[in-house]
Amino acid sequence: MGIVINLFLIVFASVICFAVGFYIGRVFLERIGTTKVLEAEERAVQVVQEAQKEANDYKELKVNEVNQEWKKRKREFDSEVTIKNNKFAQLQKQIRQKEVTINNQQRELRDGERRLQEQKEELRHQTENVHSRAAELERTITEHNQRLESISNLTAEEARQMLIDNMVAKAREEATETIHHIHEEAEQQANRIAEKTLLTAIQRISFEQATESALSVVHIQSDELKGRIIGREGRNIKAFENATGVDIIVDDTPEVVILSCFDPLRREMAKRTLQKLLVDGVIHPVAIEKAYQDAKKEVDDVIMTSGEEALSALQIPDMPAEIVTLIGKMKFHTVYGQNLLQHSREVAMLAGLMASEIKLDARLAKRAGLLHDIGLVLPETEEPHAIAATKYLSKFNESPVVLNAIAAHHGDVEKESPIADLVDAANVISLSRPGARGAVTAEGNVKRLESLEEIAKTFPGVIKTYALQAGREIRVIVEGDNVSDSQADVLAHDIASKIESQAQYPGQIKVTIVREKRSVAFAK
Repeated sequence: MGIVINLFLIVFASVICFAVGFYIGRVFLERIGTTKVLEAEERAVQVVQEAQKEANDYKELKVNEVNQEWKKRKREFDSEVTIKNNKFAQLQKQIRQKEVTINNQQRELRDGERRLQEQKEELRHQTENVHSRAAELERTITEHNQRLESISNLTAEEARQMLIDNMVAKAREEATETIHHIHEEAEQQANRIAEKTLLTAIQRISFEQATESALSVVHIQSDELKGRIIGREGRNIKAFENATGVDIIVDDTPEVVILSCFDPLRREMAKRTLQKLLVDGVIHPVAIEKAYQDAKKEVDDVIMTSGEEALSALQIPDMPAEIVTLIGKMKFHTVYGQNLLQHSREVAMLAGLMASEIKLDARLAKRAGLLHDIGLVLPETEEPHAIAATKYLSKFNESPVVLNAIAAHHGDVEKESPIADLVDAANVISLSRPGARGAVTAEGNVKRLESLEEIAKTFPGVIKTYALQAGREIRVIVEGDNVSDSQADVLAHDIASKIESQAQYPGQIKVTIVREKRSVAFAK
């Protein structure tokens, strides 16, 4: 019994303890849960606040981006609208102008139609008057014819035919006499005009009768300078001849040195070179070459100046610079012993004066006369110089009248205008001066020397070629780097062989190869 009670007490105590513990645990758990809930609520509130803040920031960012994009689109739209408005305004302005123009044209058309109607009405009245007068005249003529028929016992048709036959016979007789008289008078007048034109043109210009020579004389201050010109062992004179391509003759003539060359241009550069050397008093190969380059520049200036002076004297404008240079070069060429530039100026003046006398274009005549022999200073070709000049000048859009006059002055083509006849006549007059035709041999000799130089230039490695000693020697300057001594010997033999096969010449021709090597350095 006691054991049962004890067990009961133990069970009861256990139940009490469990209930108390359960209650205490529940209270404790409720407190802990309340605390965590509060913390969770605070954390949730904080998260929500942060999320709202981030959402607001993102919203503001997107709103700004949308605003900027909207402003950009608005600016582009406004710009496009402005452009379209401007175009629309321009179109409206053009339409208004066209409307004004159309209105003016319509008004002018209405005025024209009104004037035309008035003219038609006036013409109708005049036509009616003419018809009425014609009818009246016809009646008058009929009455007169009837009276004449009754008087002459002839019908109107018979009288008309008789009158016509008499008038035709008389007209034929008078026409024959008039035509014969006109032919005689025209022929006499043409001869008088042609004679007067030629005499007037010739009298109004002055001819300079001068014959070109192949020699130039240079005066020196004293004969002591001749030794400097020759140099030690002839070094200076050889350098001078190599540089200029001109023979220099130093003889016993006091205070005179002679330059010999068939080419006037080359001889002029040599003369200026020697004069510069004599002024400086320093003569050696380097100074000779420098003086030659300076002289060449001076001659180039002289060429351009001579061309410009010729154009100015003849009052010929609008000439390309290339042609002006060719005109200046004519100063250093000859034709039948005459200076080519002087001859061309004479032809231009004669042609221009004759053109003025017969009321033609003097400007074109002078232009054609000045350029008629310009082919002689162009590079030599197989074509006649007149045809070569025509082809060259056609590149500069020269007048067809001028081109035909140039091409026809030696009969290579048909003359197509009176100016071509004037240029031909002026050329004949100029070449008919005393002594002009006597220099044919000298002219041919010049061409022979030029052909010798051209033959030597055809070989590779050749820099310059000079015909010296009146064609008895050809001096050839070759490149020292590209032509060796042994090759120079072969080159001399080849040039001599080609001259023998292609050229005609008296005696023999000496071929001299000059091979020169220069080394240059600068001390700095």
